[in-house]
Amino acid sequence: LRKRIYEINREAARFFYKNLVSSPEGRKGLEYFAARGLKPETIKKYGLGYAPEKWNALLLHLKNLGFSEYEALSANLCRRSQKTNGIFDSFRNRVMFPIIDLRGNIIAFGGRVLDDSLPKYINSSDTPVFKKSRNLFSLNFAKNSSSKRLILAEGYMDVIALNQAGFENTVATLGTALTQEQSRIMSNYAKEVIIAYDSDSAGQNAAHKAINLLGNVGITVRVLKMNGAKDPDEFIKKFGADRFRRLIERSDGAVNFELEKCRQGLDIASDTGKVEYLKRASAMLSDISNPMERDVYISKVAHECDVSPEVIKADISLRLKKIKYAEKKNEWQAVKNIQMIRDNINPDAGNHLKQSRAEEMILVYIMRNPDKLEQIRELLPPDKFVTAFNRRIYDCLCRKLENSQSFSVSLMSDEFNNDEMGRITGLGIKNKSIDISFQTVLDCVEVLNNYSAENSQKKELSDDELIKLQQRLINTKQED
Repeated sequence: LRKRIYEINREAARFFYKNLVSSPEGRKGLEYFAARGLKPETIKKYGLGYAPEKWNALLLHLKNLGFSEYEALSANLCRRSQKTNGIFDSFRNRVMFPIIDLRGNIIAFGGRVLDDSLPKYINSSDTPVFKKSRNLFSLNFAKNSSSKRLILAEGYMDVIALNQAGFENTVATLGTALTQEQSRIMSNYAKEVIIAYDSDSAGQNAAHKAINLLGNVGITVRVLKMNGAKDPDEFIKKFGADRFRRLIERSDGAVNFELEKCRQGLDIASDTGKVEYLKRASAMLSDISNPMERDVYISKVAHECDVSPEVIKADISLRLKKIKYAEKKNEWQAVKNIQMIRDNINPDAGNHLKQSRAEEMILVYIMRNPDKLEQIRELLPPDKFVTAFNRRIYDCLCRKLENSQSFSVSLMSDEFNNDEMGRITGLGIKNKSIDISFQTVLDCVEVLNNYSAENSQKKELSDDELIKLQQRLINTKQED
């Protein structure tokens, strides 16, 4: 089916292009592209086209070529009516933009109306050969750029206009916001991305989100500020390619863009405006992981607001501590929830997180260093283990490794079922990156011995002693 979808898309693109350049109906499409400043060679390069207004013109053409209705529906070139159950073309009376993958296959289409009706653009839905979130318009051309830089525009026409002006390293998303997958794809072809989104508030908000996604994959980001034009297409028409090139070279880094966004709507000459700007800027700067880079912008903000850089550093430090604490709390809660709710193999672990973790460290150390078992055994008898499952593992290791200097998980297979063996194997994988020293083991042994001693003391207290102890605790709290 994938092969047939590639073939049917290729024939659909030929149909749209022929209609654009050869049919009387397609003349309005040519006039639209000419009004937008596109040259005939650019139209041909991108394979632009026109979809006729007739409701099934493409379907009839594809059937004549031997394609089935099922294939046309699978490629999303046609749709089935819910009312009549009939099949009609997905794109009608629109100029067409083929979407081409890195191997030159036409995988989807975008279509734009020629008037002010809505929706202005429609795009192919996902198919077996096309996922919107994993493709970029014009990357098939941009990938050949030697600059290791991509320009990210908002729409098809911006990309084509920039390409025609000599900026072949321009791409765009496919009718949706930038995704993490698209960001990863861009990182394969560029170390730097210039965001050239529309200058309206929607475009600037989209740029803010794109900065975070691109930064997550290690791409350096800069943002164009196009004064006097709403988008790159208009800027090129008004001011020319050379000025756009200079605009790129002088464009601000992502942090300066974000700081400007923090200043929006504020009068930083006033005390209240200054305080609010400092709060916003501190929150934004706390996301910068490189300390040197962060310090540069801290100094800049401090100078703008006439405050000491140490004030901003202290606020950022406090924010980072709160974030770290929240992450740690969420992490422990997640572990606790998993162990309390889902852990049928070692159900005791949920109520004894610290002790069960100490037990795991000891067990992993023994598996790695079976020759140390005797030393540990002298310090820690099996009954000091708090969780029953880990105690069984320890007891088994003590017996199986008594006359062996090497450990293999298979040694334990006769005493544990498949799920339990999976958990034992998982202990090694889970702690693979952790370097466990003998001192760490001694600390873990101390944790278990202390717990055992505390537990033993509680058991040895008589009822009268327990009542007195509780009363003392109550009195102490009241005094505090």
